[in-house]
Amino acid sequence: MSGATRRGLVLGGGGVLGAAWMVGALQALQDETGLDVRDFDAFVGTSAGSILAALLGAGVSVADLVNHQRGGQSESGRLAGFHFDYTEATGGERPAPRPGLGSRELLIRNARQLHQLPPTAVLSAFLPEGRGNLDAVGALIAHVVPAGWVARDGVTVVALDYDTGMRVPFGRPGAPPAGLVEAVMASCAIPGWYQPVRIGDHRFIDGGAWSSTNLDLLAGQGLDEVYVLAPQASFDADAPTQWATRLERQWRSRVTRRVLREASTVHRHGTEVTILGPGREDLEAMGGNLMDLTRRSLVIETSMLTSAVALRDPQPLPARHTDEGRRPTVTRIYIPLNASGLRALSAQGSLQGAPFPAHAVTPALREATPDEGQDEWEYAALNDAAQTSAALLTAGERRRLVAAADVSPDDVGPAEPGDSAIESAVSVSAPVPLRRIASFHVDGDVAGDEDLMWYDVTELPVVLDLL
Repeated sequence: MSGATRRGLVLGGGGVLGAAWMVGALQALQDETGLDVRDFDAFVGTSAGSILAALLGAGVSVADLVNHQRGGQSESGRLAGFHFDYTEATGGERPAPRPGLGSRELLIRNARQLHQLPPTAVLSAFLPEGRGNLDAVGALIAHVVPAGWVARDGVTVVALDYDTGMRVPFGRPGAPPAGLVEAVMASCAIPGWYQPVRIGDHRFIDGGAWSSTNLDLLAGQGLDEVYVLAPQASFDADAPTQWATRLERQWRSRVTRRVLREASTVHRHGTEVTILGPGREDLEAMGGNLMDLTRRSLVIETSMLTSAVALRDPQPLPARHTDEGRRPTVTRIYIPLNASGLRALSAQGSLQGAPFPAHAVTPALREATPDEGQDEWEYAALNDAAQTSAALLTAGERRRLVAAADVSPDDVGPAEPGDSAIESAVSVSAPVPLRRIASFHVDGDVAGDEDLMWYDVTELPVVLDLL
């Protein structure tokens, strides 16, 4: 395949424009490295990226993918003779969803451990089933691979089991049996937009409901290098003025943090990771709607240029968590609050009164539970903050409240002596502006339920109404 150097390629989710951006980035990757990405040893595809992973794994060239995106007709190669209508493939105007919850089964099965699932997986269960279908996507894959799987190892297509809430890497040992066509359709089934895809006895939806890239699936696979094309991540954000586009950019910041955490996992196994995400020019070309068909041509042409520049002059990835001695650029802290504290944050635009107590993943917490991982440590710190919040509640208050924020490590120090018995306890020495808040976590309406409800920072008015 690729000789002595074993390489992997991760292709993330990102809708119509994410696919266009990735095709442009693939062309730049080949041009800059001299590699044929079809010769890579491993592919992981999620949502729109599953289509590209399947086609590349089946031998479709990047040149044909570029021609396909530009609307040309292939006269040779694996796509020869196939016509793809993007309007039909995306369902055109958003179809009206069916009434009711999308997956009661997922919620019931995981009722006591919803906190262990990604918030997007839980949210997908509350969304109604979509009415759109992915027949056009299925026809594209079937044109290249009419039945079964690709005739090579290493192609993984990620979907979410809509009945159990579990991530399923189709194409790997232990995954449910599935043909490439149905696996890709499942991986692309955006909740609330498309119908779930039934494979065997279970329904499946977009693998992006678990992770935008699912990069961590390549950890420990014996790869030397991994290239990640992540259309929903960005390390060079623009500053849009439209409200909807600003919300989309805030979502990108969350996706970027998740990708960095997954990259850290892969890197710890000895694999070099290169991540490409849309830069400022790409984001301006994309706008705020990744399903906007009118922008495809602009996005792919922009990506070819910007991705080439990024590959020629790569920048070190920002550290999300402490990893192998590197100092992180931000530290996630969990700040216990009560109603008056939240109202002050809303009115002043920042949390004042430093130094004040918070909780975080500290060396003491890691040492106390060495067999657990980052997600478990973060959850423990969040729970500790919730318990601290309970002690702050005044007469008439019943909801524990925690603000999760990303701050400079220089602002986080040892806990005050009275708090030091709690492994996660820290002291924050500077005000925390609202722009540093990532989310709010609040008690629900069910008495005795220890799990907190999650709210994005943009939902601050909603949280205030709860108090």
